[in-house]
Amino acid sequence: MRYGYFDDEEREYVITRPDTPLPWINYLGTEAYFGIVSNTAGGFSFYRDARLRRLTRYRYNNAPFDLGGRYLYLRDNDTGDYWSPSWQPTQSELDAYECRHGLSYTQINSRRAGVEARTLYFVPVGETLEVWRLQVTNHRDTPVDLSVFSSVEFCLWEAQDDATNFQRNFSTGQVEVVDGVIYHKTEYRERRDHFAYFACSEPLAGFDTQREAFLGPYRGFDRPAVVASGRSTDSIAHGWAPHGSHQVHAPLAPGETREIVFLLGYWENPRDAKFDPPGSQTINKALVRPVIDRWLRPETVAEGFASLREQWGSLLGGIQVDTPDRDTDRMVNIWNAYQCLVTFNMSRSTSFYESGIGRGMGFRDSNQDLLGFVHMIPERARERILDIAATQLPTGGAYHQYQPLTKRGNNDIGSGFNDDPLWLIVGTGAYLRETGDSSILDEQVPYDNLPGTETPLYEHLQRSLKYTLDRLGPHSLPLIGRADWNDCLNLNCFSETPGEPFQTTENRDGGAAESVFIAGLFVLAAKELANIADYRGLGEEAASYRTNAEKMSGTIMEHGWDGSWFRRAYDFFGAPIGSGENEEGQIFIEPQGMCVLGGVGLEDGTAVRALNSVRERLATEHGIVLQQPPYSSYRVELGEISSYPPGYKENAGIFCHTNPWLMIAEAMAGRGDEAYHYYRLINPSARETISEIHRCEPYVYAQMIAGRDAPTFGEAKNSWLTGTAAWNFVAISQWILGLRPGFDGLLVDPVLPSAWEGFTATRRFRGATYEITVRKPAGVTGRVEQLLVDGAPVAGNQVPLAPAGATVRVEAQIG
Repeated sequence: MRYGYFDDEEREYVITRPDTPLPWINYLGTEAYFGIVSNTAGGFSFYRDARLRRLTRYRYNNAPFDLGGRYLYLRDNDTGDYWSPSWQPTQSELDAYECRHGLSYTQINSRRAGVEARTLYFVPVGETLEVWRLQVTNHRDTPVDLSVFSSVEFCLWEAQDDATNFQRNFSTGQVEVVDGVIYHKTEYRERRDHFAYFACSEPLAGFDTQREAFLGPYRGFDRPAVVASGRSTDSIAHGWAPHGSHQVHAPLAPGETREIVFLLGYWENPRDAKFDPPGSQTINKALVRPVIDRWLRPETVAEGFASLREQWGSLLGGIQVDTPDRDTDRMVNIWNAYQCLVTFNMSRSTSFYESGIGRGMGFRDSNQDLLGFVHMIPERARERILDIAATQLPTGGAYHQYQPLTKRGNNDIGSGFNDDPLWLIVGTGAYLRETGDSSILDEQVPYDNLPGTETPLYEHLQRSLKYTLDRLGPHSLPLIGRADWNDCLNLNCFSETPGEPFQTTENRDGGAAESVFIAGLFVLAAKELANIADYRGLGEEAASYRTNAEKMSGTIMEHGWDGSWFRRAYDFFGAPIGSGENEEGQIFIEPQGMCVLGGVGLEDGTAVRALNSVRERLATEHGIVLQQPPYSSYRVELGEISSYPPGYKENAGIFCHTNPWLMIAEAMAGRGDEAYHYYRLINPSARETISEIHRCEPYVYAQMIAGRDAPTFGEAKNSWLTGTAAWNFVAISQWILGLRPGFDGLLVDPVLPSAWEGFTATRRFRGATYEITVRKPAGVTGRVEQLLVDGAPVAGNQVPLAPAGATVRVEAQIG
């Protein structure tokens, strides 16, 4: 069943009932100020770092799931009836409801008792604030005496401290209310340079800044005492729980519409700003007040919203396609691209499934997120690569994560995930292919952000490769360390005596366990570094990297091939994992994808045998499961993977991130039907009709779908922040549709399903615009046999680079 529909023209998903299976969310902001908003206005806001600069409070694992957010209440003062135009938190019955999730904005529209409310939430481009624009209309034949109440619950800045250190925080909360603006200044006492604010465009009938005064004793946000009584208390918070609420008296004549603007924002004064009197505990508002005044004007809000939509039109214009399949067009042209920008901004740090406290920006994750984003804003991708490289360690190893605000490696999690360094080569290669900007390789970048340790980025890439070569195990395969891509496959945990506590080996070499997956990734990365070296004119270095790749490929075939598929690993004791020798976990998806991506076995048919094994043993109607059979009980020598019940997460769940590797592998093998079949299985738009099973949003990818061994087979979890977004964008746009950036031109190399007769596309590449038409007879599979560029034939499948500003017509015929 469906809970809404796609509005492709407006680039929105329209939710038509508030009781979606899970909160269906959206992200506000594209640069530094961000927010999460659900279809019932739940969520929170933060500036740059969800742990260190949280603005509003959110309680995870709450019931309802998204309780706490950007709430408005409408009250009919004649009857005492009040309700939430977003349905939550009062859950009052509405006569009409819709939530329109757009690109970095959400609008919630509703009607009750003849009163219509339309609330738009967005973050203007270039600002550190969010706008709530409420437009309320009286559709009655008689006047209505209305009051509007706003509500946000401020957070005490450091989210972990806010959730744990009550004895301090209940005594430190401070606010000021000046000219109707509520300033939350709890940390201002110490720093005197930053604060949050909550402002309203209308004269106030009252306000509240103390949560208990707003709610009343033993009452929740579903029935606040202030709203029920129709009268704010003008409370000033002294400790306890600082809160923000405005009351606006808004009588409406029949047919009248009134617009009210609320602003929630963050402000940080320059450290060198001079204010009088020195040391004052009163917030100096000289710099922020003009910003507040400007954005409280309706005309500024309208211009800002138009600018946001215009920005997204430009960002999405990098690639637009018209294929025989509506779900493909919708994801490539709008939603997959949108999700790629969100994952680039957030990595895996902040969603309704990630608190933003325990995880920062992932080294591995962020490099992969670049793959689907780099064509949108290349300069931001460049900055991100340099930020990531600066957290690399002198050994070539890497912190697994870093904090977005400080850009320092996360010591709580540390390093030792031995696949991490190789992803820096993959991410940098994607940037170079898209932009041709080789100057990035000469940028001086420190190690561990330590001054005086700077070397060119190119040397960081060299150390990334050397890190793997310095850590080879008994079979000459790469040591897995704490884990590889699968963080839950912890093969250096073991117990020498059954029943005794497990031990870990975390020495320099990370124990004896080896990873076939890292071996495949190494082949891919070594070949990419060879391409980069060639691009720089370093032919001898390129040859040495290719020699490394060939040697590792041979090692994979000698020690990583199990007869019909690639093995997964060797454990601490030297026993194979992902082998027919095993009773459980006989075949894993990751090496079948990554080894083929590295080109292992493509020439001799080995790769096709592995892909056939995936189809026979791992593919299901909801996607490809991670391994089979699942682990039925906890196995200390395998680690966390066996702690999950069968069919969930890493224990035979459909970990969607890995599915695109098989799509790409099938395309590399020339099997378009298989590649596209896998693409359709997890395409959110294609799954919209089974939303009661899928449960997560039908417009973005989820991290996982419960596998066939799970009681809830087909149910998705952990939506939005997943490498699935970038990899699916790469799989469909670069390999199935075949529009792939190269170092010296744009490759047109589609591997299409046999039923298609072609497609058209527009692709911006290095300043030029390529208008592409691909034709193919139905029922035929094959590769490009003829390529015309502006009417002239071109050998091969690469379109030469055109001057910036040029429009190039490309026609490709598949035979």
